Amino acid sequence: MKIFVGLGNPTPEYAATKHNVGFMLADRLADKISASDWRENFNALVAEAFFNGEKILIVKPQTFMNLSGEAVAPIVNFYKIDVQNLVVAHDDMDLPLGMIRLRPKGSGGGHHGIESIIQHLGTQNFPRIRIGVGRPPQNWSVNHHVLSPFTQDDADKISATLDELVSAVFCIFSEGINNAMNKFNPKRQKANEQSDNSTDSQ
Repeated sequence: MKIFVGLGNPTPEYAATKHNVGFMLADRLADKISASDWRENFNALVAEAFFNGEKILIVKPQTFMNLSGEAVAPIVNFYKIDVQNLVVAHDDMDLPLGMIRLRPKGSGGGHHGIESIIQHLGTQNFPRIRIGVGRPPQNWSVNHHVLSPFTQDDADKISATLDELVSAVFCIFSEGINNAMNKFNPKRQKANEQSDNSTDSQ
């Protein structure tokens, strides 16, 4: 059994914002894999599907971003899932718009949703998918940036990224995070991946 978590904020006003690209990927994945209807459980919306004969839970925490761990940890603990079978997708301002990066583990890197999950699970050793939303424009605050919607051009670019990431999620589920990183991470980052991981684990 595997669990995919897309991070975001509930309520309609946040639906199209940069902070909600994790939710967007969860929706795209649920549609592609013909998942069940969303149901409320564990302070989250949860859909179920099967992939290669294995049960998949697709999760959208409804706790608001900064408390994501309050939804994720109870699900992981209830199903007794090894954290290596948990995949978390989130927005990342340190990556250019539309760039993706898969990682096997690591610190929260200032992302409060990831930090909350690490705190509640007691480990940072779970795979995650970072989705680039770029840095704030000049004179914009971080909150203004991540809680604002994409422009139409940027929304089109993110949509294409999400299509690619659905394939990446399937690859993680079937081949593991390391093979998925080799296939989907930008080529210029691969040379630094090993040293990056070593630094994060210290």
